[in-house]
Amino acid sequence: MLFLLGVIIVFGSVLYGFVMSHGQLLALWQPFEILIIVGAAVGAFLISNPWAVVSRSMAQIPQAIMGARHHKVREMEVLALIYDILGKSRREGMMSIEDDIDNPQSSALFARYPSVQKNAELANFIADYFRIIVVGNLSAYELEGLMDHEIDTRLHELEQPAGALGKVADALPGFGIVAAVLGIVITMGAIGGDITEIGAHVAAALVGTFSGVLLSYGLVGPLAAKMKHLAEDEIRLYDAAKAAIIASLHGLQPQLAVEFGRKALFAHSRPSFSELDGRLRGR
Repeated sequence: MLFLLGVIIVFGSVLYGFVMSHGQLLALWQPFEILIIVGAAVGAFLISNPWAVVSRSMAQIPQAIMGARHHKVREMEVLALIYDILGKSRREGMMSIEDDIDNPQSSALFARYPSVQKNAELANFIADYFRIIVVGNLSAYELEGLMDHEIDTRLHELEQPAGALGKVADALPGFGIVAAVLGIVITMGAIGGDITEIGAHVAAALVGTFSGVLLSYGLVGPLAAKMKHLAEDEIRLYDAAKAAIIASLHGLQPQLAVEFGRKALFAHSRPSFSELDGRLRGR
């Protein structure tokens, strides 16, 4: 919602200011200039990125536009899932969670927490490290180092779409200049003709520069920044899972272990102690 509000404010203020300065809105309608700029930007985006980054970008753009919802629900489910896994392993032994961690997508335990189960990468991250605990012989410090390495890799992966879109934003003013230069070429071909026609060609060329700059700084650049924030929000889930799992390996009870995870979350999406306690107790 904030993204859409911001777009309305950016374009509304620019266009309203233009009209109030006695400008004609129809003069800004140059569809072929927009075609040159947007088409070149999309083509450059496809040239410079592998398909994995392109597909993740297409998936993240709607999330950035609509905004993430129910932050606390997602964060609370991660902590509650780890609490349940730790509790089950303490009550019934580590081998009791083997079926759950071997296939989290079909696990009844993971199914209680749909926001985690739907996020296959996060679910596999949690399951993988419990699997290492069950079958491996790593110390808490060795496991923490391995987790940090994977989290760094995952953060880089999550930020790739934002970085790719940011480069498109940087290129848009240049493509605006390309459209403007082509407009000037057309203008040169009209020299000697009607002055009104020449003026229209010059105006169209200048609209190309204007459009490239506005799209860069008013839409695509902010969209890339929003996608980067989404990546940072998601990686906190991995940090919270890591903190809770490592705390449990140091001998803390599940209730205290998930408190370590809760403290790793951003304040704006962190459930309070009482909210988490109520969820863990089934209230």
